[in-house]
Formats: sequence, C-alpha cells, structure tokens
Amino acid sequence: MKNQYIFFAIITTALASGILSGCERDDPKKPDNPLNGRTTAVFNPDKNYGTMADIDGNLYKTIEIGSQTWMAENLRVTHYRNGDTLPNVTGNTEWNGLTTGAYCNYNNTTDLDTIATYGRLYNWYAAADSRGLAPEGWRVPTIADWTILIEYLGGDTIASNKMKEVGDTHWEDPFESDNGSGFTALPGGSRYLSEGFDDDIGFYAVWWTSSDYNSSSAGFLYLYYFSSNVNKGVNYKQNGYSIRLIKETY
Repeated sequence: MKNQYIFFAIITTALASGILSGCERDDPKKPDNPLNGRTTAVFNPDKNYGTMADIDGNLYKTIEIGSQTWMAENLRVTHYRNGDTLPNVTGNTEWNGLTTGAYCNYNNTTDLDTIATYGRLYNWYAAADSRGLAPEGWRVPTIADWTILIEYLGGDTIASNKMKEVGDTHWEDPFESDNGSGFTALPGGSRYLSEGFDDDIGFYAVWWTSSDYNSSSAGFLYLYYFSSNVNKGVNYKQNGYSIRLIKETY
C-alpha cells in the first residue's frame, strides 16, 4: 500500500495549478476534554507556540511559520463548527461506501494518549464539508497553502526535515529531522479505501488538503520517515488521513 503514495504523487503538477487565535483554558464556552494534556509529541523547545481550541474543547498548539500560522498538532474534533456530529465509522464496508463526512481513529483505537498524540483520521468529505471542521478564523489548507509553507522551508526536497518531530519517539527513524519550523509533524498513519488500516503508523504523516481534483479524488500531502521530501498528489476521497488547519488571513 505504501507504493500508492508514490504513484499518486506524479499527479502533483496537474493538481497544483489550481492577533493569535488563542482560547483561554478557562473559557466557559469550551467543554472539558479528556484528551487535553495527554499528547506525547515532542515540540521544539526553542519555539513560541500559540493556542487554539475547537468546538469539542480540544486545545492545540499553533505555530507561526513565515507569513502563515498552522496547527502544530493533528486535528481531533468530532463535530462540525455548527455543532453537528461527525460520525465515527469503524467498519471498512461502511467507510468505503461513504460520500459524506466521517472520522475514525487509527485501528479504531480508544486509547486516549494515542488519539491525543496522533489526532484522528478523516475522509475528504469531512474536510470539504461546508459546515466546517475548523473553528472560526481557521480552515483546511489548500495545495497552494501547503506550497507556500514548503517553499518557505526550502522546497519540496528538504522541507520535510524542518517539519518532522525530532527523534524516534514516534517516527520509525528520525532521519535528519530537526523540526526547525516547529510544525512537529507526526506519523499518524492512514486508512485506505480498499485495504482499511495499513501498518503505516510511524512511517507516514499524511494530510488532506481542501483542493478537489475530480469526482473521486482530492489533493493530499505526505512525509515519509526516511526521506527529506514533501510529496503532493491526489488520492481517493474515501481515504482516511490526518488534518492540519491553517489560520485565515484577512
């Protein structure tokens, strides 16, 4: 299954044409969330991180990189911005037949530390839903947003090293990563249309973009543990990938 990423990355060229948002921990509008404070991610101690919260009360670190502000953690929300519930679909047959938004946890885990660290996996229909996974002032990034980040970090042959968490706590091999951007990419794995969960947690960090490609495919981006490359391509909308949000600019 890992070869699917290399295959789809060749379509990159066709697709590519195409005040801190802080929430205080005592905000009475945000519910208590048992995932907060449980992540084992290794953030860059030399960076100043901000904070944002989603509708479920999940608190996330954020990081300014050049002209952009990104989440420094993977999304783990289970409701749209308007409060509508996002279904948790565990069965492969049901998941594969979806044309509406859904999420799952890698291997359907219920372990809170794992979910807090790696976030959840979403199909593209969730990423693109008009009700929005992002809180006000944030959105799912486009291919163009990712390209700005990658170019700021030196281009797609080297940027991965500046994005990935340092060390082998979560990555299969730390390679040459220094997390110089503070992005703190984690290898949260994926859920593939025909194969379900592959044994790729620790190997791949894979994120959806909001960029549509055709009726069955949309843009995604991934990092691999032994490479400094950032890879872009398209894949099936039913696949389950992580999501990072970017702050809106006005």
